[in-house]
Amino acid sequence: MIRILHGADFHLDSPFAALGREQAAQRREEQRQLIRRLGEVCAKRDCQLLLLAGDLFDSDFVYRETTELLREVLAGLRARVFIAPGNHDPWSDRSPYAAVSWPENVHIFRSRTVETVRLEDPAVTVYGAAFMDARSRGMLTDFRADSSDAASVMVLHGTLGDPASPYNPISDREVLEAGLDYLALGHIHKQELRRIGDATVGNPGCAMGRGFDETGPKGVLYVELEGGSCRAEPVNLGARVYESLTLLAGNDPLKAIEALLPADTRRDIYRITLTGSCPPPDLRALYEALSGRFYALELADRTLPPPELWRDAAEDSLKGEFLRRLQSCFAEAPDEDSKRLAAEAARLGLALMEQREVPEL
Repeated sequence: MIRILHGADFHLDSPFAALGREQAAQRREEQRQLIRRLGEVCAKRDCQLLLLAGDLFDSDFVYRETTELLREVLAGLRARVFIAPGNHDPWSDRSPYAAVSWPENVHIFRSRTVETVRLEDPAVTVYGAAFMDARSRGMLTDFRADSSDAASVMVLHGTLGDPASPYNPISDREVLEAGLDYLALGHIHKQELRRIGDATVGNPGCAMGRGFDETGPKGVLYVELEGGSCRAEPVNLGARVYESLTLLAGNDPLKAIEALLPADTRRDIYRITLTGSCPPPDLRALYEALSGRFYALELADRTLPPPELWRDAAEDSLKGEFLRRLQSCFAEAPDEDSKRLAAEAARLGLALMEQREVPEL
């Protein structure tokens, strides 16, 4: 049996520009801790191969602490390590890959042309190629694995099933004709496992979420190859996660939120979106009540006004005429954002007309 750990898209030393300086530095340190967890999982599962399918680094700029730790962890592994640089960290003489003295068990692919590495223990042939800049033509075009008794594995950064992609587009037909047992991909930040002919195509997704387009637990894939069969399972690396929660606010949005939250959210980053037809929620008060339960919290008001907002629209008065016109704008609005704008204008106008406290918009 050949035991493989397959990771991709760590994006080490991301800038985390949306966070403050202190939190951004903390998140980069958390990324470095993923390197340690990767090594621990690889050793615990006694993996013989560690495949890293590109975008290990987020850019050409990498802190020295990161490369030192990466080198230390990889050098301590029994596994052979194969890295295929991606579109964020393409191979060049100026890339972080060229600046590090890598341990002997690490092999970095350095060409768009597929390279072959044959191992005897385990009996496996590893293929791979590298991005040389931010875009790449299809690397699997016209590729055929060597005919042998050894298992055939390839590690690439690329896009499966999108012929228009500028990021190494790969077709199902190319996978069918390649003669591989396992194709280890990176680039798409969503985990995927597919069987195409005799080949298993795996993509672990990103190792750690960096935004609300990457919600939920993240990690790597553990793969076992034996006698032409392939078994793969996800392994969570335990990083801080992003979660997005949408709910009906009702008359008590705090109660509605608390009813849906897991027991412990202190390590995680949440975006909570309030919807439904209800009085406008007090986002400031909600934030004060909830923010201590999260590493970071975003609140969004996507509610629409209750029918009571328009109750005086039938009046034969300036207020009635004002409400009728805005109610018409509300009814004819092309989308919910436009509806909310009309409702906010009505709330503001009513407050001014009735000499009430002007609502915060």
